[in-house]
Amino acid sequence: MAEPVTVRLTVNGVGHEGRCEPRKLLVDFLREDLALTGTHVGCEHGICGACTVLIDGVAARSCIMLAVQADGAEIVTIEGLMQDGALHPLQAAFREHHGLQCGFCTPGMLMTALDFLRVNPTPTEPEIREALSAVLCRCTGYHGIVKAVAAAAPVLAKRA
Repeated sequence: MAEPVTVRLTVNGVGHEGRCEPRKLLVDFLREDLALTGTHVGCEHGICGACTVLIDGVAARSCIMLAVQADGAEIVTIEGLMQDGALHPLQAAFREHHGLQCGFCTPGMLMTALDFLRVNPTPTEPEIREALSAVLCRCTGYHGIVKAVAAAAPVLAKRA
């Protein structure tokens, strides 16, 4: 067994330091060590997207990244979207446009969409569909999700 290593992260604006095995996945560090269970573990191979978080502002799969690789990074998880008790505009759009059913993919879908809208603040529907294809949803058929992302785009563009 390898010696534990120290990992220092800023997660949702709060500094954290912890010790873990060098082979511990970031998703497990977030869920087990920091008790941030909103980031879901799905396929554990980086394919489904349920574990997506923002690392230094960019969407990344936390199930294929070691915690030690994120040392020094700023991470935003689904728990970091709500501010002062108010839903993030993207979360509110998902609620308004019925962009979720079971909710398993929703954290990864929101984080993926947030990064996508940062890069493309005025997307077309086909662009939204392509961007969201990176996260697997078995319930909604993506229709409500696409509508939600399209509705949130102008709101987020004004905030930028």
